Amino acid sequence: MVAARNSLALNRGIQEEQVVPTRYRQEFLTVEWEQVHLRSIFPFQYFSIGASLIPFIEHNDANRALMSSNMQRQAVSLSRSEKCIVGTGLERQVALDCRVPAIAEHEGKVIYTYTDKIVLSGNGDTLNIALVIYQRSNKNTCMHQKPQVWRGKCIKKGQILADGAATVGGELALGKNVLVAYMPWEGYNSEDAVLISERLVYGDIYTSFHIRKYEIQTHVTSNGPERITNEIPHLEAHLLRNLDKNGIVRLGSWVKTGDILVGKLTPQMAKESLYALEDRLLRAILGIQVSTLKETCLKLPIGGRGRVIDVRWIQKKRRF
Repeated sequence: MVAARNSLALNRGIQEEQVVPTRYRQEFLTVEWEQVHLRSIFPFQYFSIGASLIPFIEHNDANRALMSSNMQRQAVSLSRSEKCIVGTGLERQVALDCRVPAIAEHEGKVIYTYTDKIVLSGNGDTLNIALVIYQRSNKNTCMHQKPQVWRGKCIKKGQILADGAATVGGELALGKNVLVAYMPWEGYNSEDAVLISERLVYGDIYTSFHIRKYEIQTHVTSNGPERITNEIPHLEAHLLRNLDKNGIVRLGSWVKTGDILVGKLTPQMAKESLYALEDRLLRAILGIQVSTLKETCLKLPIGGRGRVIDVRWIQKKRRF
């Protein structure tokens, strides 16, 4: 007896009580679950995760389905996402398998709820569940978990404690359910005739946060060591307004294109043509090597704008 996988209930606790269609010796029968020996492959197992999330994919054009699955992979998490109205039923399973939301490993009661952790009490023990707060992903997107439970609530094992990036209620949520107007014109604009409101732009409907990391290193050159400082000559004061006394941007500062993130000076040899003949003769007699300082600061690139959420100073360990 081979049962059709798409006809089985998701809850294994009631599978023994249900009647399922099966195949037996080239015939189609309806038997009880206890008489089933094997079950066929689930229909969604033929496709990837992205393709399995497309509703009614069997009625879609192959090129359109391929484009849709690629667009889902390229989606970024929005600041305020919504669950899809029409789905395939795999949205929750995909979110759980990606381990984006925080899940309760034990049952208990919520004692405290903070922005960075949730404290549970159960079986006489206290469990602290740390939440992900504004962390950078490999694609420079923002990973952030928001608590979905409150103080005094009883939690069961496997229940959603906090939603992560692109999840709402423990289900995958890649976008928004917007209302658009479609206006055909004799079939000539069948694929790009969507009218949207300016509220999508000014109302932060599709606003997303991105986190980028900028690094700078200091070296010991042949002319001397490089220095991190906030005293950078020949630069306007407003470009250095966010630097602290050590020459590093302050935590929480709002920066924009061209602002200095780290002030650095690199020593270099001055050109002989910049000095008078008397100075050249004097340096040649005394053997003095004069060096100048070149500004090699770390600046925010063009198009960048945002708030500094983390600053780290890493020193290289000396080997003896």
